[in-house]
Amino acid sequence: MVAVVKLIDAILFLFFIVISVAAPLIDSQTCLPLCLFPNVLVDLKIWYTRKFDDYLIAQKPHFFVGMIWLELLFQWPLVLLNIYGILGAKSWLNTTCLMYGVSVISTMVPLLSEMVWSGKASDKLLMLYLPFIGLGVLATLRGLLLHSATTTPTDANRPPLARKKRA
Repeated sequence: MVAVVKLIDAILFLFFIVISVAAPLIDSQTCLPLCLFPNVLVDLKIWYTRKFDDYLIAQKPHFFVGMIWLELLFQWPLVLLNIYGILGAKSWLNTTCLMYGVSVISTMVPLLSEMVWSGKASDKLLMLYLPFIGLGVLATLRGLLLHSATTTPTDANRPPLARKKRA
């Protein structure tokens, strides 16, 4: 079981590193003024929008902008906490992973539903967004798994209970 948790942690860690950089530098351009970003990042966002024909980023529908705000204000701090929690083998990692996973699934389901049912999304764009459902499921599962052996308290770590002596 410990090996499975370590594998999940490694996969999540890679996702979290990418998201920790992409959310504030790329995704935030959807809801913040472009004058706040260097031209290199603005050009990268324009290139991505054209390359993958991401109509949500190009059109900026209100529900999508709201989801980006959710990502920036709730999910991104959880990503940073999860990175710290994985590196430090923190006992609260399960809780933050569970919170993050449920939030990602809750945003990705309506997002992917819009993409599929509107008929506007290309297969390339869907294939780009689908791994994030997997990320949400994996983070949720990580939140539901037991801690690894190094982070769970055991009876050996607890002080012995004091007993009263009888005369």
